[in-house]
Amino acid sequence: MKIVAFNGSPHKEGNTYSLLKIACETLEDEGIHTEILHLGGKQVHGCLACRKCFENKDNKCIQTEDIINTCIQKMVEADGMLIGSPTYFADVTPEVKALIDRAGFVGFANNGLFKRKLGAAVVAVRRAGAIHVFDSINHFFLISQMIIPGSSYWNLGVSGKSGTITGDEEGIGTMTNLGKNMAWLLKKIYDK
Repeated sequence: MKIVAFNGSPHKEGNTYSLLKIACETLEDEGIHTEILHLGGKQVHGCLACRKCFENKDNKCIQTEDIINTCIQKMVEADGMLIGSPTYFADVTPEVKALIDRAGFVGFANNGLFKRKLGAAVVAVRRAGAIHVFDSINHFFLISQMIIPGSSYWNLGVSGKSGTITGDEEGIGTMTNLGKNMAWLLKKIYDK
């Protein structure tokens, strides 16, 4: 069993990464393989609404000059995914939005590529706006017919400067519980 995680922050090892890492370490402790991919800092392009994915039906976006097709392939191969984003003006980063839009269209065009996979949003926030980020990511999971496991609170961590999220004990507990709940659900689904 495998979970792939996407870090949508421009900070490769910032607060969003730290939250994803806690969830992934918990999953690993439960025997679930994980991988974290970094979207931030890469040139990622938004959806062109060209609908070529509906014509080609090859599990790919026609745009090939960025990392999104690699991400889509990782999503297809995994049993579930974590999508992490810092809060940018009460929404996801442009990289996360591009991933959601392009993977979403490719998923629809190819008979629901992500249907019944697990999906969980992970959000880093300084003060406010995190719930909208959480909702934006979860809307992708829901319209893709995915299963969203819960945790002991909304899947977010509160912090100021990059790298200080480890001071949010409740956020750390939320990520740990999220990892445990994802592992439990995967084991129930696959009866292992």
